[in-house]
Amino acid sequence: ALQENLDRKLFGQHLVNKVIVKAVKGFLNNANAKKPLALSLHGWTGTGKNFVSKLVAESIYKRGLQSEYVHQFVATLHFPHAHDIDLYKDQLQSWIRGNVSICPRSLFIFDEMDKMHAGLIDSIKPFLDYYELLDGVSYRQAIFIFLSNAGAEKITEVALDFWRSGRTREDIQLTDIQNSLSVSVFNNKNSGFWHSTLIDRNLIDYFVPFLPLEYKHVKMCVRVEIESRGYAVDEDILTRIADEMTYFPREERIYSDKGCKTVDAKLDYYYD
Repeated sequence: ALQENLDRKLFGQHLVNKVIVKAVKGFLNNANAKKPLALSLHGWTGTGKNFVSKLVAESIYKRGLQSEYVHQFVATLHFPHAHDIDLYKDQLQSWIRGNVSICPRSLFIFDEMDKMHAGLIDSIKPFLDYYELLDGVSYRQAIFIFLSNAGAEKITEVALDFWRSGRTREDIQLTDIQNSLSVSVFNNKNSGFWHSTLIDRNLIDYFVPFLPLEYKHVKMCVRVEIESRGYAVDEDILTRIADEMTYFPREERIYSDKGCKTVDAKLDYYYD
């Protein structure tokens, strides 16, 4: 079901499609995992990071994101004040410990990791490490998904290099991005990941790059959204919405700077 949903609903992300299914399926089928699964999803806003987290949750839990075993955190909402970092650490560790005690197969999703305090990120580290038990609790069946804009520039750089050299987007391999992505995330002083031990201890299993979306992908997003609302697809409106998006770099106008993020709102204007 996860593979089918990614094939049908996620556009322009062949690397994500390949890595996510392999990682999640392999982990769920491994009866003797040595650590929890830790996925770090990177890319610009609107490229599908939250959407993929939702699909992963739906593939594991009957109620998807609404399941009591799925826990979502947004850095700027749940941990807004740097001076309260010690309080947040205690609360977060207690929350993770309590919920994994109830359900070993718990899923934790952390959004805006690039805005999270490095000390808070490091408070998650013990739960991601290779411990058999921590205070009598095993975390080896849990899944952690981190979402971040950090590294998006590096991903775009690779995609642009391929485009300018006449190679197709689908020619980009994970090896073309993954090493430079983890280094750029680690060295980005504006990112919460900067010098956090999650990276230098190699506790992230996969850095998953979300490529910037092109005009054709935006049109695919618009089409699916129109159909999901039960309307007949009007090609003129579809094209008009895609044309209204802004694209970068300024000269070539290849990539949508908000991905598919504002498609929903634009459809409200035309249809509702």
